[in-house]
Amino acid sequence: MYLTLSLVAKRLYARISGLSWDTVFIATALHSLVSWGLLALVGGESVASSEIFWYFYITTATTVGYGDYSPITGAGRLITVLWVMPGGIALFTTIIAKVVQQISVRWRKRLRGLANYEKLTDHIVILGWHGSRTQRMVDHIRGGQGEHEREIVLCSAQDIENPMPDQVSFVRGTTLNSPDIMRRAAVATAKFIISLGHDDNETLAAALGAAAVNDSSHIVAYFDEENFANILKAHCPQAECNVSLSIELMVRSAQDPGSSRVQSQLLSTLVGPTQFSLRVPADAKSVTYGALFVDMKDKHDATLFGVAQSELGDDLILNAPSEHQVSPGMILYFMAAQRIDPAQIDWGSVGVQ
Repeated sequence: MYLTLSLVAKRLYARISGLSWDTVFIATALHSLVSWGLLALVGGESVASSEIFWYFYITTATTVGYGDYSPITGAGRLITVLWVMPGGIALFTTIIAKVVQQISVRWRKRLRGLANYEKLTDHIVILGWHGSRTQRMVDHIRGGQGEHEREIVLCSAQDIENPMPDQVSFVRGTTLNSPDIMRRAAVATAKFIISLGHDDNETLAAALGAAAVNDSSHIVAYFDEENFANILKAHCPQAECNVSLSIELMVRSAQDPGSSRVQSQLLSTLVGPTQFSLRVPADAKSVTYGALFVDMKDKHDATLFGVAQSELGDDLILNAPSEHQVSPGMILYFMAAQRIDPAQIDWGSVGVQ
């Protein structure tokens, strides 16, 4: 019995799924009009009036049946029982089934990475999936965004479903640099792009593919070997390349115990104070590094430790001299419990006693 009912339900669902919305709407309109016409022909039925019928029809079809309006003649009740109720309920059930199907199809597309997010702007794109490493990356992104939380689109060339459906949108394709992935992930309008393939070749290809469609976004890529980073920098000057520092960190920890803990907390947005940056506003006055250091510590409990002219920090000066001039447009690097907006700093009062 159960198998029979299951088979009937599956066939019914298949038939309903095959119906177009146009067919459903036309069938609903025809059924309601015929119902109205039949009740009007009976005569003496208040439910056939134009003010009442639509209310009566909908409450009947949805099985709500408030009971405030109902047929009063024998013929009207017969028409309602044999025509209005069966047809209305069947059509209402069909509409619900179609809505559920549409939601299910859309959800499945998103889960399988087949959805299209090309209308997104100012978001973050991650090219490559590495299990727990990528999960930590997303956690740190979420922790360091502050009030302005950007959408994250994760792209993968692996045959997987969205591994973090409650945190990221997901796009899957044949390769990380395929035009299809670039289009559906809206790489062309992304604010930040992170490239981390399964090897340096895939990382390089993904970063170059992203740069080809978006030459204004900040691209960050991680490499195990420096020569790949040099290739990307040669073709994409706006890219910021991170090369593995595991050997350097091991040596520093051996010579200065506890260094690994310092580095870990500086980079973590989840535990304690961490590293942030801000750009000095164009309308701010020039100040000395020493005066700004004292001001940020006294008023924001933040420690200024570096300054650079370029956005990528290629000319970074760590622990600059106190008299070093900090001018509008420069990038400041500091450690604090939370991100500081440039507008939170009273630039006019810096250095004023």
